[in-house]
Amino acid sequence: MIAIARFEVALGNAAHFESELSAALDALTSCAGFIKGEIGQNLDQSSLWTLVTHWENVGSYRRALSSTTVKMNAIPILARAIDEPGAYERPYTE
Repeated sequence: MIAIARFEVALGNAAHFESELSAALDALTSCAGFIKGEIGQNLDQSSLWTLVTHWENVGSYRRALSSTTVKMNAIPILARAIDEPGAYERPYTE
């Protein structure tokens, strides 16, 4: 599954926000079921940022959100995400 969180950040706070987002990603990488993740800044509207993570399954992602490390380092920033659905299932192709 893919989890996408988008954020709107004032340009003056971009450097600080990027470091916070990196710490959140670091916390998530230590969780079972984590596959990969990345941070991005929108090319057309530089106040928009995203955190995209890939997980083995939705259970792994939900358990990760319960981790103490994630609660301390990722949940505070994830709580600032734009309020929209962010969990996606990858289509299976054979």
